[in-house]
Amino acid sequence: MTDDHRVRVHLGTLLDERGMTLTEFADRIGITLANASILKNGRARAIRFSTLTAICDVLDCQPGDILQVDER
Repeated sequence: MTDDHRVRVHLGTLLDERGMTLTEFADRIGITLANASILKNGRARAIRFSTLTAICDVLDCQPGDILQVDER
């Protein structure tokens, strides 16, 4: 199976910049550590707007700070 999208996730960078662990992040947005890891490592196939909103609230950022679409 190959990647069928070009979306890259910069969650790890944002967590590092804010000095937040993945465990703390998962707890604060209300998802499992396993799902937080999937998001951070760019393996998620989808994300709910409610989860994206929670991420932006906790990290004080905008969706564009987290997600990037690579050029073709």
